[in-house]
Amino acid sequence: MSGKRDKVMGKGNEAAGAAREAAGKATGNEGLEQRGNAQQAKGKAQQAIGGAKDAVGKASDAIKR
Repeated sequence: MSGKRDKVMGKGNEAAGAAREAAGKATGNEGLEQRGNAQQAKGKAQQAIGGAKDAVGKASDAIKR
């Protein structure tokens, strides 16, 4: 999986998590709200992993030159 794909998947998880959290707040469903928060955290972690993969790729390219 490329860094770019991780970043896109992370953004998707963040957006879905935010929607889930909002739905939980609107309905008073604390479990749904917590799952939304967890999904947002997962999305942020995925984006960080994507950034790390990109950095490793760039460093590897620089070493090859």
